[in-house]
Amino acid sequence: MKLAICSDVHDNVWALAKALPQMAQADSLLFLGDFCAPFTLMQMAEGFSRPIHVVWGNNDGDKWSLTTQASRFDHVTLHGEMADLQIGGKRVAMNHYPNIARALAASASYDLVCYGHDHLAHDERIGSTRLFNPGELMGRLGASVFALYDLADGTFDRIEVLSAQVR
Repeated sequence: MKLAICSDVHDNVWALAKALPQMAQADSLLFLGDFCAPFTLMQMAEGFSRPIHVVWGNNDGDKWSLTTQASRFDHVTLHGEMADLQIGGKRVAMNHYPNIARALAASASYDLVCYGHDHLAHDERIGSTRLFNPGELMGRLGASVFALYDLADGTFDRIEVLSAQVR
């Protein structure tokens, strides 16, 4: 089972449009916050037909409109500030903030903890837990990237959207 993991789109619908076809090989998509506008959530939901799990970011201000648009799609689940998931036999936590994610990873309750917010790609082991930030899809502060995670073997591929290179 493969997961597409992305964060911090910040309404860069052009980067999202380029990423979605590459995400299609994943079985589920984890979004770690900061769509910004509801139309960005709609674009993701229309472009990825499998389960999408979403946590709020600090720039997802119009939660009423985001929730209204998400309710149009059976495959989109809004988890609020944090998600605690069982996927492919693994326990996965999602949150937008690095400090909260680090505490979740330190709890040793999860196989994988994902976060966004600081736009910095990060991959670290804390005990038996993998703490992971895919980096930003927006592409303003760094490369426009998302990650594909293979739950079976625990490997990540970061995909640079604009060049479609695996790093």
